Amino acid sequence: MASLNVGNLGEYLREQRRTAQLSLRQLADAAGVSNPYLSQIERGLRKPSAEVLQQVAKALRISAETLYVRAGILDERERDELETRAVILADPSINERQKQVLLQIYESFRKENGSDTDDDGTRTADGSDAGNPSV
Repeated sequence: MASLNVGNLGEYLREQRRTAQLSLRQLADAAGVSNPYLSQIERGLRKPSAEVLQQVAKALRISAETLYVRAGILDERERDELETRAVILADPSINERQKQVLLQIYESFRKENGSDTDDDGTRTADGSDAGNPSV
């Protein structure tokens, strides 16, 4: 896990809050955190947990993964993969079997292009996708 880039995160949160036209107090209330704590995060003085970031993201109506990347908890490639999977799984116009097939195709393309990962999101040592049947 990368070290937290709290200053960059704080600046980003402040920008998102202002874009949403929310006061610090309004965002703190919506996220369920204290006003002073949120202020300290925005000023780069505190390192929020993933849970707090998730609550703030929900209140701002932005992706929690985006905040995780800004905080250094998640790298950009992991975020992109998680968001792609989430969009596929959330699509109400396709059934569960179709979602699973689409995810398998997605994984096969990632494997073909050198982005091999295990079910837990870690790259396999030999480049194989342990435990997943090939498509």
